[in-house]
Amino acid sequence: MTAPTTTKPVITTSRAVWRGEHRFEAGPEGRTVPVDADSKTAPGPVETLLNAIATCSGVDVLDILAKRRTPAERFMVNVTATRRSEPPRRVQRLDIEFHIDGAGIEAQHAERAIELSFEKYCSVAASLAPDITAQTTLVLNGERHPPQHRKIWTSEASG
Repeated sequence: MTAPTTTKPVITTSRAVWRGEHRFEAGPEGRTVPVDADSKTAPGPVETLLNAIATCSGVDVLDILAKRRTPAERFMVNVTATRRSEPPRRVQRLDIEFHIDGAGIEAQHAERAIELSFEKYCSVAASLAPDITAQTTLVLNGERHPPQHRKIWTSEASG
């Protein structure tokens, strides 16, 4: 009988140092970025979360397309969050638009890359509350495709 293998958790740390008013320098030591809770001089906390979703899922999509030998030539992600109007003004819905340009990229492969990011790979999306609705829209080489509802990874789906 084989003993079960145990894996150690990945530990990630960050620090936010107050810089006056509602401004902070945040991130790991030596790699900080400004965060302004009033969103006057830098992205605010929720905008920072949206940036994290865009870049986390974006890296996944770019890597998957590159592995298919159809790398993107241009790539942009727009994220819009719908939030509660009263505190806590948490995110309730995400609309994420992937603009991808590149020769040889087929829509079905780009859609599959987006799906894999949300259902399997993007640690930021997987860290969100499960009741958040996520919808993605692919714009491939200038052609807009129908919006897709995305399931976000859950531990029940992985086991």
